Amino acid sequence: MPRKHYRAEEIIHKLREAEVALAQGKSTAEVCKKLGVAEQTYYRWRREYGGLKVDQAKEFEKENARLKRLLAVAELDKAILKEDAS
Repeated sequence: MPRKHYRAEEIIHKLREAEVALAQGKSTAEVCKKLGVAEQTYYRWRREYGGLKVDQAKEFEKENARLKRLLAVAELDKAILKEDAS
């Protein structure tokens, strides 16, 4: 079964649903089953996105995309320099 990749907004929405269900007395396992994610995924999401609002998450994603582009350019430059050196 292929993995589903959730956007930050979707993750925050699911975390809010989980908070409500947990406040109603449901167990973490029940909440994770309802959300369709593993407990490990829930705890990772809570650690990464727990205190964020949707607009903050969008900024977080933009910054990550910018850093990934910078890393790709740096790796390309490194590969070109290696090739020139040999």
